Amino acid sequence: MIKSIKIGALAVAGALALAACSGGSDSAGGDALVVGTDLPVQGASADASKSTNEVVALVLEQAGGKAGDYTVEIKEYDDSTAAKGAWDDAACAKNAQDHVANTAEVAVMGTYNSGCAKIIIPVLNQAGMLMVSHANTYPGLTIEWDKGEPGLYYPSGARNYARVIAHDGFQGTAAAQFLFNEQGVKTLAVLDDTQAYGIGISDAVQIEFEKLGGTVLRYSWDIKAGAINTSTFEKIKAGGATAVYYGGIFDNNGVQLVKDKTAVMGDNTVTLAMSPDGFSGYQTLREMPEAEGLWMTFAGKSLDGIKKGGGAPAKFVEDYIAKYGYEPNSSYAMYGGVAMQVIMKAIAASDGTRQGVLDAVFAGEQICLTAEESVSGMGFCLNQESGDVDTVTMTLQQMTAGVETDIKTLDIK
Repeated sequence: MIKSIKIGALAVAGALALAACSGGSDSAGGDALVVGTDLPVQGASADASKSTNEVVALVLEQAGGKAGDYTVEIKEYDDSTAAKGAWDDAACAKNAQDHVANTAEVAVMGTYNSGCAKIIIPVLNQAGMLMVSHANTYPGLTIEWDKGEPGLYYPSGARNYARVIAHDGFQGTAAAQFLFNEQGVKTLAVLDDTQAYGIGISDAVQIEFEKLGGTVLRYSWDIKAGAINTSTFEKIKAGGATAVYYGGIFDNNGVQLVKDKTAVMGDNTVTLAMSPDGFSGYQTLREMPEAEGLWMTFAGKSLDGIKKGGGAPAKFVEDYIAKYGYEPNSSYAMYGGVAMQVIMKAIAASDGTRQGVLDAVFAGEQICLTAEESVSGMGFCLNQESGDVDTVTMTLQQMTAGVETDIKTLDIK
């Protein structure tokens, strides 16, 4: 049975109530228009968020700090806390209010976590403010998924949210087909991390795997830092699963999860494990011997694929290295740059107001990026009804010698 999804209704309702009180100007004001980035800059995602902010800044720098006739500045917001070491409901709710209150701010690039997006989108929606994510893959943000979705995130009745990455309906389907058809797995253990992204991707894997004729053993893992999950893996082993799918983000006690799986079921040569892109871009995971051989999917072109693709996108990576002295930490960092490119196109086509920027995405000429101009090397257009991209690329990777190595592009049937 598919689990229901809890959306943090109290956090959303509270944020909306505050938004109704705070209002927010339709005019940017001041000499420069501001784009906010909203990312978890503390905890396990800190390195990936740092790279994302750097990519966003470099995109703007290479454009001369302007979008069309408008001067643009970036304001960085942190949606995590040191105590939690990950995104936090209260931090997301506060950021939502701060975005609205900053009258110079016309758009938000983010968030990284879909659960945080659920809180922020409705607040910005009431303020008529554009939000473009580089990493949210939970399907219900843009399409019908759980009860009331996606409408409950858009109280104004109009859309204000877009993303530059394919949602998990595609990623989960691709993973299930790979495991069943190519790896011969017939009984699969699917674990979710009890959060929006994890439940969404796990549901998608389960639905497709069962459709193919396989059996799914469904569990959740304990996401408290250092919590032991060996008893869950003992049940999985007893149930006859020959593969494990980690449906969630590595921030949520992922180190212990991977260790516990290996202790009970063996390494990935004995019992294969697979994860979505919620495990992508973590140096700690790359350094774990237990992660060797882990299969992974990434919902787009990976950093490796961007570099090998050549042209302007590969040159951008070289420019990044020249400026900062290292590669982007995460493939998603590059998509932060793509989201910024979309926002800048919208600003250039607007009258400089929040509503004008929003209309440029959902009411004006359709916003598209060619493969050559997109820093990801993946061309697409944004669907003006849903805010989703019209191009789906799914990359299969495997952890080899501590590197997330591209294996091939997965076809989704």
